[in-house]
Amino acid sequence: MESAVSPAPKRTVRIALIGNPNTGKSTLFNNLTGLRQRTGNYPGVTVSRKAGTMKLSNSTAELIDLPGTYSLSAHSPDERVVIDVLNGRFTEIGKPDIILFVADAANLRRNLFLASQIATLKIPMVMILNQWDSVAPSGQQIDLNLLKGRLKVPVIPTIGTKNKGTLEIIEAIERLLEEPQFLPEIHWPKSMASAVDHLKASLPCVGNELLSESETHRLLFDTHSAEVSRLKVSADKARKEVKTAREFLRKDGMNPLVAEAMLHYRHIDGLIGGVVLKDAQLAHGATESIDRLLLHRGWGLAAFVGMMYVVFQAVYSWAGPVMDIIEMGKVWIQDLIGPALAGTPMLQSLILDGVIEGVGAFLVFLPQILILFAFISLLEDSGYMARAAFIMDKLFSWCGLNGKSFVPLLSSYACAIPGIMATRTIEDPKSRLATVFVAPFMSCSARLPVYILCIGAFIEPVYGPWWAGFTLFAMHFLGLAVAVPTAWVVTRFVLKTKSQPFVMELPKYRAPRMKDVLYRMWQAGWEFIQKAGTIIFLITIIIWASLYFPRSDDKAADFQASFVAEKVTEGIGNEAQVLALLEDADSELAHEFNLFLGSSQINQSYMGRIGKAIQPIFEPAGFDWRISISVLASYPAREVIISTLGIIYSLGGDVDEEDGSLRAALKNSEWQEGEKSSTPIYTVPVVIGLMVFFALCSQCGATTSIIVKEAGWKWAIISFVYMTALAWIGAVLCYQVGTNLF
Repeated sequence: MESAVSPAPKRTVRIALIGNPNTGKSTLFNNLTGLRQRTGNYPGVTVSRKAGTMKLSNSTAELIDLPGTYSLSAHSPDERVVIDVLNGRFTEIGKPDIILFVADAANLRRNLFLASQIATLKIPMVMILNQWDSVAPSGQQIDLNLLKGRLKVPVIPTIGTKNKGTLEIIEAIERLLEEPQFLPEIHWPKSMASAVDHLKASLPCVGNELLSESETHRLLFDTHSAEVSRLKVSADKARKEVKTAREFLRKDGMNPLVAEAMLHYRHIDGLIGGVVLKDAQLAHGATESIDRLLLHRGWGLAAFVGMMYVVFQAVYSWAGPVMDIIEMGKVWIQDLIGPALAGTPMLQSLILDGVIEGVGAFLVFLPQILILFAFISLLEDSGYMARAAFIMDKLFSWCGLNGKSFVPLLSSYACAIPGIMATRTIEDPKSRLATVFVAPFMSCSARLPVYILCIGAFIEPVYGPWWAGFTLFAMHFLGLAVAVPTAWVVTRFVLKTKSQPFVMELPKYRAPRMKDVLYRMWQAGWEFIQKAGTIIFLITIIIWASLYFPRSDDKAADFQASFVAEKVTEGIGNEAQVLALLEDADSELAHEFNLFLGSSQINQSYMGRIGKAIQPIFEPAGFDWRISISVLASYPAREVIISTLGIIYSLGGDVDEEDGSLRAALKNSEWQEGEKSSTPIYTVPVVIGLMVFFALCSQCGATTSIIVKEAGWKWAIISFVYMTALAWIGAVLCYQVGTNLF
């Protein structure tokens, strides 16, 4: 009896979605995949990978959303990924079976340049003319039937924001799976074949693979081709062979550095000649009229400042109530679980002060992250973000950055993690690295509680609300004021970045789609929880352990004896009476003892010992060991300094920056030993120095971690050391100068 042979499993159909920036590609991706999406990183690089499952009639396909690019000439990490995916360099992804090419219907000629380059890869293609509703207002008419005949591939007009054309795209994909269709390739001159053959024969890739035809084009036409890194030969050998290959083109009367664009556009003009008709009498549209105001040298900057004020006001004000709810929820959970773990103090502390506090340390910032990305999505989708980058380029260019650094720096005011991740769109690696380096200087929202505590306790009561508001503004401005000259030094003397022209397409204004805005908020929030939250949680556990251990029954007995003796001296009663009161867990004295015990245990913990050991380092800034401990303990999340100070001063860890008892404790705090004994610790110079330290030091442990992922350990260490040293110098200057003046 013959055994039945089971059919081989069907291979997953992989579809790549590609196009120029600002063509509505992300909206189409959302339409085609819905919520069946996942994000991650491409192997070996920090560029985000966005993929989703797409439903076909009788099966499913994997849709890969590639970063937007204008050509296959790779400069940024995003563009490098596009080439690698299209050439099948990522083995777990494989070469795409079909390409969905998204073109801006109103800018067809320019968009087809990338499509013409991709045609050399010989991958079936669907041509999607998105934003079809913008064609008529731009004064154009497109003959679809003629265009379909010329391109020889399915041509689908779509309006992504209204989900029009999605079904037609799916039908076109299913037809291509049955009968592949390819975009017409450019007809190269005979000298190209000689040049390509020479490169294939003389430049083997790693693994002895042969260069693909598209890869040889990148070597021939790009000034600094990224393909050189894949070659088995040295860079000098590669340059020599590329120079020889280019001579074949020069003998044919072509300049290799401009030939590609010239030949492709000649090919494109032949494809769309007579297809696109323009109305020369069309008046300026709404986009041009709005740009007269928003790109104006004076009014444009004023509008930008007003817009940013609204964004920051929303991030700080609107998020407040939700953050309060999260804090209340955290306290409620701690109060609920705490009594059940009372019999095991270490486990109770681990769960309450480590796990729950660690989770709360990053969840409390989620509302601000969501609000920030809501505004970023609205500004990007409306078309204004590109204008803002254009305006800021004039302010950034002198220090070696450009307008594309604006979004990362803006994002870093809420949290440096999404800000540093946003640098991936910067093409120049050196400009990108410089932006990563200075982004943590932006005063993130985690520093705000420190400012509010110090200003509310020491500045406002003495100098009034006007100076309080000015101090808060100055602390937020300080980071930017230091970041700009830092960027100048880094780009000019360290990275030696060459000045580059800032080129960015200004898309037409359009109404954002709330579905896309909400999805980006969810995606940004989830990525924040995954990448930053896990690191903050881990560091919080480490900090908890260093604050909790070592502990022993003998030490606890000594602390109790000291507390009882103090209360007997105060006249509370004799030793037996005080001990009896302590046995009543609900008594006020028992609560006071628990706070005293927590403060005493921190004093002798590993973190306390470290704080006392480093006090001589921070003493020139006026910091005692308690401030030093708080600075160290706040590394997981800077706002943790508030709860740490609460514990140290026997007030509990649930105090906040507006707590009157904490402010009073700081005002009454005195030096315990040395020549400063019995003098106040928190003077105005000390307080200003503490705020300056927090304004200039590295944002948090998660920020250091994300720099490691984006720029490597070397730059993460340099960033941490540089910012910590700068923060220390700033705090010392504030204290020393302020003490001498006042």
